[in-house]
Amino acid sequence: MTDIRTHFISFERGAEWLLQSPGLANDDGLDTAVILSLFTDARARDSDVPPSPGDVRGWWGDAYLANAGDREGSRLWLLGRRKQLPSVLVEARSYAEEALAWMVRDGVASRVEVEAFIPRDEMLGLSVAIARPDGRVTRYRFEALWASL
Repeated sequence: MTDIRTHFISFERGAEWLLQSPGLANDDGLDTAVILSLFTDARARDSDVPPSPGDVRGWWGDAYLANAGDREGSRLWLLGRRKQLPSVLVEARSYAEEALAWMVRDGVASRVEVEAFIPRDEMLGLSVAIARPDGRVTRYRFEALWASL
């Protein structure tokens, strides 16, 4: 199955579809799935502390997902105003793994590996490896400004 190729720009600017003559570029759907899973804002849990009171975000489309209880996106947005601490990197990794776990459940991937790191001051980095059932591994690296600093 092919999909419109999506390219992540930044947390502030989001993502864009890539062009390829004579129209939109295609991919096998993995790029778009990873970007939407990580950078669509999942609804905060009751136990989460949002950056602003009452800001729980979420996506309206969750009401229409095929499996009840499924949620689109990640809770990475909750870290936007947090300090650059090792404990926050642990949370970032956990949030990214949680957002991509559906790929293993649905058989899109046999394994998902995530590393969170600080490439430089005021930046959050994520390194993601998706192992496909056929053994191919696709790697992604995202770096974005950490808004609070």
